[in-house]
Amino acid sequence: MKLSGADIVIQCLKEQGTDTVFGYPGGCVLDIYDAIYRDGTLRHILTAHEQGAAHAADGYARATGKTGVCIATSGPGATNLVTGIATAYMDSVPLVAITGNVTVSNLGRDSFQEVDIAGITMPVTKHNYIVKDVNALADTIREAFYIANSGRKGPVLVDIPKNLQTETAEFTPAKPAIYTPKSVKEETLRAAARAIAEAKRPLIIAGGGAISLNASQNLMQFAKRIQAPVASTLMGLGAFPASDGQSLGLIGMHGTDAGAKAFLRADTVIVCGMRFSDRVAGDRQKFRENKVIVQFDIDAAEIDKNVRTDLSVMADLNEIFKVLLPLLPQADRKDWLKEVAAYKEHEKNSAPLPEAGKIIGAAKKFTDADTPVATDVGQHQMWTAQYYPFEKPRTFVSSGGLGTMGFGLGAAIGACAGTGRKTVLVTGDGSFHMNLNELCTAVKYDLPVVILLMNNNTLGMVRQWQTLFYGKRYSQTTLDRKTDYVKLAEAFGAKGMTLKDPDSAESVLAEAFSADGPVLVDCRIGIDEKVLPMIAPGKSFDSIITKM
Repeated sequence: MKLSGADIVIQCLKEQGTDTVFGYPGGCVLDIYDAIYRDGTLRHILTAHEQGAAHAADGYARATGKTGVCIATSGPGATNLVTGIATAYMDSVPLVAITGNVTVSNLGRDSFQEVDIAGITMPVTKHNYIVKDVNALADTIREAFYIANSGRKGPVLVDIPKNLQTETAEFTPAKPAIYTPKSVKEETLRAAARAIAEAKRPLIIAGGGAISLNASQNLMQFAKRIQAPVASTLMGLGAFPASDGQSLGLIGMHGTDAGAKAFLRADTVIVCGMRFSDRVAGDRQKFRENKVIVQFDIDAAEIDKNVRTDLSVMADLNEIFKVLLPLLPQADRKDWLKEVAAYKEHEKNSAPLPEAGKIIGAAKKFTDADTPVATDVGQHQMWTAQYYPFEKPRTFVSSGGLGTMGFGLGAAIGACAGTGRKTVLVTGDGSFHMNLNELCTAVKYDLPVVILLMNNNTLGMVRQWQTLFYGKRYSQTTLDRKTDYVKLAEAFGAKGMTLKDPDSAESVLAEAFSADGPVLVDCRIGIDEKVLPMIAPGKSFDSIITKM
Protein backbone atom coordinates (compact mmCIF):
# COMPACT_ATOMS: atom_id res chain seq x y z
CA MET A 1 0.00 0.00 0.00
CA LYS A 2 1.10 3.57 -0.68
CA LEU A 3 1.56 5.87 2.32
CA SER A 4 2.97 9.32 2.87
CA GLY A 5 6.34 9.53 4.56
CA ALA A 6 4.69 10.88 7.73
CA ASP A 7 2.31 7.91 7.86
CA ILE A 8 5.23 5.55 7.27
CA VAL A 9 6.95 7.02 10.34
CA ILE A 10 3.90 6.30 12.51
CA GLN A 11 3.39 2.79 11.14
CA CYS A 12 7.07 1.97 11.72
CA LEU A 13 6.94 3.24 15.30
CA LYS A 14 3.92 1.05 16.02
CA GLU A 15 5.57 -1.87 14.21
CA GLN A 16 8.56 -1.54 16.59
CA GLY A 17 6.31 -1.75 19.65
CA THR A 18 6.32 1.95 20.48
CA ASP A 19 3.33 2.99 22.59
CA THR A 20 4.47 6.40 23.86
CA VAL A 21 6.41 9.23 22.23
CA PHE A 22 7.61 12.49 23.77
CA GLY A 23 7.99 15.63 21.74
CA TYR A 24 7.22 19.16 20.68
CA PRO A 25 5.75 20.13 17.29
CA GLY A 26 7.14 22.67 14.84
CA GLY A 27 7.10 23.62 11.19
CA CYS A 28 9.28 20.81 9.87
CA VAL A 29 7.40 18.02 11.69
CA LEU A 30 3.84 19.24 11.15
CA ASP A 31 3.09 16.37 8.78
CA ILE A 32 4.35 13.82 11.32
CA TYR A 33 2.17 15.42 14.00
CA ASP A 34 -0.79 15.40 11.65
CA ALA A 35 -0.19 11.68 11.10
CA ILE A 36 -0.09 11.14 14.89
CA TYR A 37 -3.44 12.95 15.15
CA ARG A 38 -5.05 11.00 12.32
CA ASP A 39 -3.75 7.65 13.57
CA GLY A 40 -4.98 8.27 17.10
CA THR A 41 -3.37 5.20 18.70
CA LEU A 42 0.06 6.47 19.73
CA ARG A 43 0.25 8.16 23.11
CA HIS A 44 2.05 11.47 22.68
CA ILE A 45 3.28 13.44 25.69
CA LEU A 46 3.82 17.11 24.95
CA THR A 47 6.70 18.43 27.05
CA ALA A 48 7.49 22.06 27.81
CA HIS A 49 10.86 21.94 26.04
CA GLU A 50 12.58 19.55 23.65
CA GLN A 51 15.30 18.79 26.20
CA GLY A 52 12.55 17.59 28.53
CA ALA A 53 11.27 15.33 25.75
CA ALA A 54 14.71 13.74 25.30
CA HIS A 55 15.11 13.19 29.04
CA ALA A 56 11.58 11.79 29.29
CA ALA A 57 12.24 9.33 26.46
CA ASP A 58 15.48 8.37 28.25
CA GLY A 59 13.71 7.84 31.59
CA TYR A 60 11.00 5.82 29.85
CA ALA A 61 13.67 3.56 28.30
CA ARG A 62 15.63 3.08 31.52
CA ALA A 63 12.53 2.21 33.56
CA THR A 64 10.82 -0.06 31.02
CA GLY A 65 13.65 -1.57 28.98
CA LYS A 66 11.89 -0.45 25.79
CA THR A 67 13.24 2.02 23.25
CA GLY A 68 12.51 5.65 24.09
CA VAL A 69 11.28 7.86 21.25
CA CYS A 70 11.34 11.65 21.04
CA ILE A 71 10.36 14.01 18.22
CA ALA A 72 11.48 17.58 17.53
CA THR A 73 11.38 20.04 14.68
CA SER A 74 14.41 21.38 12.83
CA GLY A 75 16.96 23.95 13.98
CA PRO A 76 16.59 24.89 17.66
CA GLY A 77 14.10 22.09 18.22
CA ALA A 78 16.67 19.54 17.12
CA THR A 79 19.58 21.15 18.96
CA ASN A 80 17.53 21.24 22.16
CA LEU A 81 17.56 17.43 22.06
CA VAL A 82 21.35 17.21 22.01
CA THR A 83 22.00 17.22 25.79
CA GLY A 84 19.40 14.48 26.24
CA ILE A 85 20.87 12.43 23.40
CA ALA A 86 24.36 12.78 24.86
CA THR A 87 23.05 11.74 28.29
CA ALA A 88 21.58 8.57 26.78
CA TYR A 89 24.76 7.89 24.83
CA MET A 90 27.00 8.04 27.89
CA ASP A 91 24.76 5.62 29.79
CA SER A 92 24.01 3.23 26.88
CA VAL A 93 20.26 3.93 26.76
CA PRO A 94 18.29 2.82 23.66
CA LEU A 95 16.71 5.94 22.19
CA VAL A 96 15.45 6.93 18.74
CA ALA A 97 15.29 10.68 18.13
CA ILE A 98 13.27 11.78 15.13
CA THR A 99 13.87 15.30 13.83
CA GLY A 100 12.38 17.21 10.95
CA ASN A 101 14.45 19.34 8.61
CA VAL A 102 14.00 21.69 5.71
CA THR A 103 13.28 20.20 2.29
CA VAL A 104 16.09 18.33 0.56
CA SER A 105 16.39 21.12 -2.03
CA ASN A 106 16.98 23.65 0.76
CA LEU A 107 19.57 21.67 2.69
CA GLY A 108 22.87 23.52 2.90
CA ARG A 109 21.35 26.90 2.01
CA ASP A 110 21.10 28.30 5.57
CA SER A 111 17.34 28.04 5.31
CA PHE A 112 15.08 29.16 8.16
CA GLN A 113 15.60 26.86 11.15
CA GLU A 114 18.06 24.66 9.25
CA VAL A 115 20.89 22.99 11.12
CA ASP A 116 23.12 20.00 10.39
CA ILE A 117 21.79 17.95 13.29
CA ALA A 118 23.43 14.78 11.93
CA GLY A 119 26.82 16.46 12.05
CA ILE A 120 26.16 17.92 15.49
CA THR A 121 25.11 14.60 17.02
CA MET A 122 27.67 12.38 15.32
CA PRO A 123 29.89 12.11 18.44
CA VAL A 124 26.95 11.31 20.76
CA THR A 125 24.94 8.75 18.77
CA LYS A 126 25.58 5.15 17.81
CA HIS A 127 24.53 6.14 14.31
CA ASN A 128 22.47 8.84 12.63
CA TYR A 129 20.74 9.34 9.30
CA ILE A 130 19.58 12.08 6.97
CA VAL A 131 16.89 10.37 4.89
CA LYS A 132 16.77 11.78 1.36
CA ASP A 133 14.61 9.19 -0.37
CA VAL A 134 11.11 8.39 0.89
CA ASN A 135 11.50 4.84 -0.41
CA ALA A 136 14.30 4.30 2.14
CA LEU A 137 12.39 5.77 5.07
CA ALA A 138 10.75 2.64 6.51
CA ASP A 139 13.92 0.55 6.40
CA THR A 140 15.92 3.42 7.91
CA ILE A 141 13.59 3.68 10.91
CA ARG A 142 13.64 -0.09 11.36
CA GLU A 143 17.43 -0.09 11.20
CA ALA A 144 17.57 2.76 13.73
CA PHE A 145 15.64 0.69 16.28
CA TYR A 146 17.81 -2.34 15.61
CA ILE A 147 21.04 -0.39 16.10
CA ALA A 148 19.72 1.30 19.26
CA ASN A 149 19.10 -2.15 20.78
CA SER A 150 22.01 -4.19 19.46
CA GLY A 151 25.21 -4.86 21.36
CA ARG A 152 25.96 -1.93 23.63
CA LYS A 153 22.72 0.01 23.41
CA GLY A 154 22.48 3.69 22.67
CA PRO A 155 20.73 6.54 20.86
CA VAL A 156 20.17 6.82 17.10
CA LEU A 157 18.92 9.95 15.30
CA VAL A 158 16.81 9.98 12.14
CA ASP A 159 16.57 13.36 10.39
CA ILE A 160 13.66 13.57 7.93
CA PRO A 161 13.41 16.53 5.52
CA LYS A 162 9.93 18.05 5.27
CA ASN A 163 9.26 17.08 1.64
CA LEU A 164 9.80 13.37 2.44
CA GLN A 165 6.95 13.55 4.93
CA THR A 166 4.45 14.37 2.18
CA GLU A 167 5.91 12.25 -0.61
CA THR A 168 4.51 8.73 -0.94
CA ALA A 169 6.06 5.29 -1.17
CA GLU A 170 5.01 1.66 -1.04
CA PHE A 171 4.86 0.44 2.54
CA THR A 172 5.02 -3.23 3.44
CA PRO A 173 4.62 -4.07 7.14
CA ALA A 174 7.48 -6.03 8.68
CA LYS A 175 8.23 -7.60 12.03
CA PRO A 176 10.94 -5.93 14.15
CA ALA A 177 14.42 -7.34 13.66
CA ILE A 178 15.54 -8.91 16.93
CA TYR A 179 19.19 -8.68 17.91
CA THR A 180 20.65 -12.07 18.80
CA PRO A 181 23.95 -11.95 20.69
CA LYS A 182 26.76 -14.21 19.61
CA SER A 183 27.30 -17.32 21.69
CA VAL A 184 30.52 -17.75 23.67
CA LYS A 185 32.77 -20.75 23.26
CA GLU A 186 33.81 -22.65 26.35
CA GLU A 187 37.53 -22.30 25.64
CA THR A 188 37.14 -18.52 25.72
CA LEU A 189 36.14 -18.68 29.37
CA ARG A 190 38.32 -21.46 30.76
CA ALA A 191 41.16 -19.15 31.84
CA ALA A 192 38.70 -16.75 33.50
CA ALA A 193 36.96 -19.64 35.26
CA ARG A 194 40.30 -20.93 36.54
CA ALA A 195 41.34 -17.50 37.85
CA ILE A 196 38.00 -17.01 39.60
CA ALA A 197 38.07 -20.50 41.14
CA GLU A 198 41.60 -19.95 42.45
CA ALA A 199 40.84 -16.55 43.98
CA LYS A 200 40.91 -16.28 47.77
CA ARG A 201 39.02 -12.97 48.03
CA PRO A 202 37.09 -12.25 44.80
CA LEU A 203 35.00 -9.12 44.38
CA ILE A 204 32.35 -8.55 41.71
CA ILE A 205 31.63 -5.05 40.44
CA ALA A 206 28.34 -4.75 38.56
CA GLY A 207 27.99 -1.91 36.06
CA GLY A 208 25.16 -0.55 33.99
CA GLY A 209 25.66 -3.29 31.42
CA ALA A 210 24.25 -5.82 33.87
CA ILE A 211 20.98 -3.88 33.82
CA SER A 212 20.79 -2.89 30.15
CA LEU A 213 21.39 -6.52 29.16
CA ASN A 214 18.87 -7.84 31.71
CA ALA A 215 21.55 -9.98 33.32
CA SER A 216 20.56 -9.52 36.98
CA GLN A 217 19.33 -13.06 37.57
CA ASN A 218 22.48 -14.57 36.09
CA LEU A 219 24.59 -12.13 38.10
CA MET A 220 22.90 -13.36 41.26
CA GLN A 221 23.65 -17.00 40.36
CA PHE A 222 27.25 -16.09 39.62
CA ALA A 223 27.71 -14.27 42.94
CA LYS A 224 26.21 -17.17 44.89
CA ARG A 225 28.26 -19.74 42.98
CA ILE A 226 31.60 -18.05 43.70
CA GLN A 227 30.58 -16.65 47.13
CA ALA A 228 31.81 -13.14 46.36
CA PRO A 229 30.56 -9.76 47.58
CA VAL A 230 29.01 -7.53 44.92
CA ALA A 231 29.62 -3.79 44.63
CA SER A 232 27.77 -1.63 42.10
CA THR A 233 28.67 1.39 40.06
CA LEU A 234 26.13 4.20 40.02
CA MET A 235 24.60 2.81 36.82
CA GLY A 236 24.66 -0.71 38.24
CA LEU A 237 22.49 0.00 41.29
CA GLY A 238 19.59 -2.43 41.35
CA ALA A 239 21.43 -5.11 39.37
CA PHE A 240 22.03 -6.92 42.68
CA PRO A 241 19.52 -6.51 45.55
CA ALA A 242 20.69 -4.17 48.30
CA SER A 243 19.13 -6.38 50.98
CA ASP A 244 21.28 -9.39 50.04
CA GLY A 245 24.05 -10.08 52.53
CA GLN A 246 26.65 -10.09 49.73
CA SER A 247 25.74 -6.59 48.55
CA LEU A 248 28.25 -3.81 49.21
CA GLY A 249 26.23 -1.04 47.60
CA LEU A 250 27.84 1.80 45.68
CA ILE A 251 31.55 1.75 44.86
CA GLY A 252 33.70 4.61 43.68
CA MET A 253 34.26 8.25 44.57
CA HIS A 254 31.26 8.38 46.94
CA GLY A 255 30.88 4.66 47.48
CA THR A 256 30.57 2.89 50.79
CA ASP A 257 33.50 2.63 53.17
CA ALA A 258 32.85 -1.12 53.32
CA GLY A 259 33.11 -1.34 49.54
CA ALA A 260 36.42 0.52 49.54
CA LYS A 261 37.85 -1.77 52.22
CA ALA A 262 36.64 -4.89 50.41
CA PHE A 263 38.23 -3.64 47.21
CA LEU A 264 41.59 -3.07 48.91
CA ARG A 265 41.51 -6.59 50.36
CA ALA A 266 40.31 -8.34 47.19
CA ASP A 267 42.84 -10.36 45.20
CA THR A 268 40.59 -10.80 42.13
CA VAL A 269 38.13 -8.24 40.78
CA ILE A 270 35.52 -9.34 38.23
CA VAL A 271 33.84 -6.40 36.49
CA CYS A 272 30.57 -7.05 34.69
CA GLY A 273 29.41 -4.43 32.21
CA MET A 274 31.54 -1.66 33.71
CA ARG A 275 33.84 0.76 31.87
CA PHE A 276 36.29 1.72 34.68
CA SER A 277 35.26 5.37 34.69
CA ASP A 278 37.44 7.82 36.60
CA ARG A 279 34.81 8.00 39.35
CA VAL A 280 35.25 4.29 40.00
CA ALA A 281 38.84 3.55 39.08
CA GLY A 282 40.40 6.83 40.26
CA ASP A 283 44.16 6.23 40.08
CA ARG A 284 43.90 3.64 37.30
CA GLN A 285 47.41 2.28 37.73
CA LYS A 286 46.97 1.81 41.45
CA PHE A 287 43.50 0.33 40.87
CA ARG A 288 44.97 -2.88 39.50
CA GLU A 289 47.94 -3.26 41.87
CA ASN A 290 48.19 -6.71 43.51
CA LYS A 291 44.98 -7.85 41.84
CA VAL A 292 43.85 -10.03 39.00
CA ILE A 293 41.42 -7.96 36.91
CA VAL A 294 38.81 -9.89 34.91
CA GLN A 295 36.59 -7.84 32.60
CA PHE A 296 33.35 -8.98 30.97
CA ASP A 297 31.95 -6.42 28.53
CA ILE A 298 29.95 -6.38 25.31
CA ASP A 299 31.88 -3.46 23.83
CA ALA A 300 35.34 -4.18 22.42
CA ALA A 301 36.23 -0.50 22.79
CA GLU A 302 36.01 -0.78 26.58
CA ILE A 303 38.40 -3.70 26.93
CA ASP A 304 41.70 -2.38 28.35
CA LYS A 305 40.69 1.22 27.52
CA ASN A 306 40.98 2.66 31.03
CA VAL A 307 42.45 -0.17 33.11
CA ARG A 308 44.66 -2.93 31.76
CA THR A 309 43.08 -6.29 32.49
CA ASP A 310 44.61 -9.69 33.09
CA LEU A 311 41.72 -11.54 31.46
CA SER A 312 38.87 -10.18 29.38
CA VAL A 313 35.92 -11.52 27.43
CA MET A 314 33.98 -9.41 24.96
CA ALA A 315 30.42 -10.73 24.80
CA ASP A 316 26.89 -10.35 26.09
CA LEU A 317 26.89 -10.93 29.86
CA ASN A 318 24.08 -13.47 29.69
CA GLU A 319 25.98 -15.49 27.11
CA ILE A 320 29.10 -15.33 29.29
CA PHE A 321 27.26 -16.50 32.40
CA LYS A 322 25.54 -19.29 30.45
CA VAL A 323 28.91 -20.85 29.65
CA LEU A 324 30.85 -19.74 32.73
CA LEU A 325 28.56 -21.00 35.48
CA PRO A 326 28.92 -24.73 34.61
CA LEU A 327 32.72 -24.28 34.61
CA LEU A 328 32.77 -23.04 38.20
CA PRO A 329 32.54 -25.31 41.24
CA GLN A 330 30.38 -24.17 44.15
CA ALA A 331 32.77 -22.13 46.28
CA ASP A 332 33.04 -21.94 50.05
CA ARG A 333 34.32 -18.51 51.01
CA LYS A 334 32.55 -18.05 54.33
CA ASP A 335 35.56 -16.37 55.94
CA TRP A 336 35.79 -13.77 53.18
CA LEU A 337 32.07 -13.00 53.33
CA LYS A 338 32.28 -12.81 57.14
CA GLU A 339 35.12 -10.30 56.84
CA VAL A 340 33.10 -8.17 54.42
CA ALA A 341 30.03 -8.37 56.68
CA ALA A 342 32.15 -6.95 59.51
CA TYR A 343 33.10 -3.98 57.30
CA LYS A 344 29.44 -3.33 56.61
CA GLU A 345 28.45 -3.58 60.27
CA HIS A 346 31.20 -1.20 61.34
CA GLU A 347 30.13 1.37 58.72
CA LYS A 348 26.49 1.03 59.71
CA ASN A 349 27.27 1.76 63.35
CA SER A 350 29.81 4.55 62.81
CA ALA A 351 28.69 6.65 59.85
CA PRO A 352 26.50 9.64 60.82
CA LEU A 353 23.25 9.94 58.88
CA PRO A 354 22.95 13.25 56.99
CA GLU A 355 19.66 15.14 56.99
CA ALA A 356 18.96 14.11 53.39
CA GLY A 357 19.61 10.50 54.37
CA LYS A 358 16.85 10.73 56.97
CA ILE A 359 14.42 12.07 54.38
CA ILE A 360 15.34 9.44 51.80
CA GLY A 361 15.06 6.71 54.45
CA ALA A 362 11.60 7.98 55.39
CA ALA A 363 10.53 8.02 51.72
CA LYS A 364 11.46 4.35 51.40
CA LYS A 365 8.65 3.51 53.83
CA PHE A 366 6.11 4.70 51.26
CA THR A 367 7.57 2.93 48.23
CA ASP A 368 8.16 -0.67 47.22
CA ALA A 369 10.81 -2.59 45.28
CA ASP A 370 9.21 -1.67 41.93
CA THR A 371 9.01 2.09 42.52
CA PRO A 372 11.04 4.09 39.99
CA VAL A 373 13.33 6.59 41.71
CA ALA A 374 14.84 9.30 39.52
CA THR A 375 17.46 11.88 40.47
CA ASP A 376 19.15 14.91 39.09
CA VAL A 377 22.91 15.33 39.58
CA GLY A 378 24.75 16.48 42.68
CA GLN A 379 24.81 15.66 46.37
CA HIS A 380 21.20 14.48 46.36
CA GLN A 381 22.10 11.94 43.66
CA MET A 382 24.84 10.44 45.81
CA TRP A 383 22.68 10.46 48.95
CA THR A 384 20.00 8.58 47.02
CA ALA A 385 22.57 6.05 45.80
CA GLN A 386 23.88 5.62 49.34
CA TYR A 387 20.68 5.56 51.39
CA TYR A 388 17.93 4.21 49.15
CA PRO A 389 18.14 0.39 48.98
CA PHE A 390 17.52 -0.55 45.35
CA GLU A 391 16.26 -4.11 45.12
CA LYS A 392 15.47 -4.46 41.43
CA PRO A 393 16.97 -3.36 38.12
CA ARG A 394 15.45 -0.41 36.25
CA THR A 395 14.24 1.31 39.42
CA PHE A 396 17.14 3.80 39.65
CA VAL A 397 16.93 6.43 36.90
CA SER A 398 19.88 8.81 36.95
CA SER A 399 22.44 10.43 34.67
CA GLY A 400 25.79 8.80 35.33
CA GLY A 401 28.31 9.38 32.56
CA LEU A 402 27.34 12.88 31.45
CA GLY A 403 26.13 14.01 34.88
CA THR A 404 23.30 16.11 33.48
CA MET A 405 21.75 18.62 35.87
CA GLY A 406 18.15 19.15 34.80
CA PHE A 407 17.75 15.51 33.79
CA GLY A 408 15.58 14.45 36.71
CA LEU A 409 12.10 15.86 36.18
CA GLY A 410 11.88 14.88 32.51
CA ALA A 411 13.27 11.43 33.32
CA ALA A 412 10.79 10.97 36.19
CA ILE A 413 7.95 11.91 33.84
CA GLY A 414 9.17 9.30 31.33
CA ALA A 415 9.60 6.61 33.97
CA CYS A 416 6.17 7.32 35.45
CA ALA A 417 4.47 7.36 32.04
CA GLY A 418 6.21 4.15 31.01
CA THR A 419 5.59 2.10 34.15
CA GLY A 420 2.29 3.61 35.28
CA ARG A 421 3.66 3.64 38.83
CA LYS A 422 4.01 6.42 41.38
CA THR A 423 7.52 7.74 40.83
CA VAL A 424 9.93 9.54 43.13
CA LEU A 425 12.23 12.34 42.01
CA VAL A 426 15.05 13.34 44.35
CA THR A 427 16.50 16.64 43.18
CA GLY A 428 18.35 19.70 44.41
CA ASP A 429 17.48 23.37 44.15
CA GLY A 430 20.26 23.89 41.59
CA SER A 431 19.22 21.05 39.30
CA PHE A 432 15.50 21.68 39.69
CA HIS A 433 15.74 25.27 38.49
CA MET A 434 17.23 24.06 35.20
CA ASN A 435 14.10 22.25 33.93
CA LEU A 436 11.35 23.05 36.43
CA ASN A 437 9.18 24.01 33.44
CA GLU A 438 8.41 20.30 33.00
CA LEU A 439 6.26 20.45 36.14
CA CYS A 440 3.49 21.65 33.81
CA THR A 441 3.88 18.38 31.88
CA ALA A 442 3.49 16.25 35.01
CA VAL A 443 0.38 18.25 35.94
CA LYS A 444 -1.16 18.16 32.45
CA TYR A 445 -0.96 14.37 32.31
CA ASP A 446 -1.76 13.94 36.03
CA LEU A 447 1.38 11.89 36.60
CA PRO A 448 1.92 10.80 40.22
CA VAL A 449 5.48 12.08 40.67
CA VAL A 450 6.58 12.90 44.23
CA ILE A 451 9.40 15.46 44.07
CA LEU A 452 11.73 15.58 47.07
CA LEU A 453 13.63 18.83 46.54
CA MET A 454 16.71 18.96 48.78
CA ASN A 455 16.85 22.69 49.40
CA ASN A 456 20.19 23.82 50.83
CA ASN A 457 20.39 27.11 48.90
CA THR A 458 23.65 26.08 47.26
CA LEU A 459 25.21 24.01 44.52
CA GLY A 460 26.04 21.47 47.19
CA MET A 461 28.53 19.20 45.47
CA VAL A 462 30.49 22.11 44.05
CA ARG A 463 30.49 23.80 47.46
CA GLN A 464 31.78 20.56 49.00
CA TRP A 465 34.71 20.57 46.58
CA GLN A 466 35.33 24.25 47.28
CA THR A 467 35.43 23.42 50.99
CA LEU A 468 37.91 20.60 50.49
CA PHE A 469 40.14 21.85 47.71
CA TYR A 470 39.61 25.60 47.25
CA GLY A 471 40.09 27.05 50.73
CA LYS A 472 36.34 27.60 51.25
CA ARG A 473 36.19 30.20 48.51
CA TYR A 474 32.54 29.75 47.55
CA SER A 475 32.62 31.35 44.13
CA GLN A 476 29.08 31.51 42.65
CA THR A 477 27.77 28.44 44.48
CA THR A 478 25.55 30.08 47.10
CA LEU A 479 22.30 30.54 45.21
CA ASP A 480 20.49 33.21 47.25
CA ARG A 481 17.31 32.62 45.26
CA LYS A 482 13.96 33.66 46.66
CA THR A 483 11.92 30.93 44.95
CA ASP A 484 8.88 29.88 46.97
CA TYR A 485 8.62 26.27 45.88
CA VAL A 486 5.19 25.70 47.41
CA LYS A 487 3.71 28.64 45.53
CA LEU A 488 5.59 27.59 42.40
CA ALA A 489 4.09 24.09 42.57
CA GLU A 490 0.63 25.50 43.14
CA ALA A 491 1.04 27.94 40.23
CA PHE A 492 1.71 24.95 37.96
CA GLY A 493 -1.28 23.11 39.42
CA ALA A 494 0.65 20.66 41.61
CA LYS A 495 0.50 20.20 45.37
CA GLY A 496 3.28 21.97 47.29
CA MET A 497 4.51 21.14 50.78
CA THR A 498 7.36 22.16 53.07
CA LEU A 499 9.49 19.86 55.21
CA LYS A 500 11.45 22.01 57.66
CA ASP A 501 12.67 19.31 60.04
CA PRO A 502 14.14 16.09 58.59
CA ASP A 503 13.29 14.31 61.85
CA SER A 504 9.59 14.84 61.07
CA ALA A 505 9.95 13.59 57.51
CA GLU A 506 7.72 10.56 57.91
CA SER A 507 4.57 12.47 58.82
CA VAL A 508 5.04 15.02 56.01
CA LEU A 509 5.85 12.37 53.41
CA ALA A 510 2.83 10.30 54.44
CA GLU A 511 0.65 13.16 53.20
CA ALA A 512 2.77 13.67 50.08
CA PHE A 513 2.62 10.03 49.01
CA SER A 514 -1.10 9.74 49.69
CA ALA A 515 -1.91 12.62 47.34
CA ASP A 516 -2.96 12.14 43.74
CA GLY A 517 -0.98 13.67 40.88
CA PRO A 518 2.36 15.47 41.20
CA VAL A 519 3.55 16.71 44.60
CA LEU A 520 6.57 18.87 45.38
CA VAL A 521 8.09 18.73 48.87
CA ASP A 522 10.50 21.55 49.73
CA CYS A 523 12.95 19.69 52.01
CA ARG A 524 15.10 22.13 54.00
CA ILE A 525 18.59 20.82 54.73
CA GLY A 526 21.81 22.45 55.94
CA ILE A 527 24.05 24.28 53.51
CA ASP A 528 27.16 22.41 54.68
CA GLU A 529 25.79 18.87 54.59
CA LYS A 530 28.43 16.64 52.96
CA VAL A 531 28.44 13.48 50.89
CA LEU A 532 30.77 11.10 52.71
CA PRO A 533 32.75 8.96 52.33
CA MET A 534 34.63 10.54 49.45
CA ILE A 535 37.71 9.62 47.49
CA ALA A 536 39.75 12.63 46.42
CA PRO A 537 39.74 13.13 42.62
CA GLY A 538 42.26 10.90 40.88
CA LYS A 539 43.15 9.05 44.08
CA SER A 540 42.74 5.39 44.98
CA PHE A 541 40.53 3.60 47.47
CA ASP A 542 43.10 3.88 50.24
CA SER A 543 42.74 7.69 50.28
CA ILE A 544 39.09 7.72 51.34
CA ILE A 545 37.78 10.68 53.35
CA THR A 546 35.25 9.61 55.97
CA LYS A 547 34.82 12.81 57.98
CA MET A 548 35.49 16.52 57.73
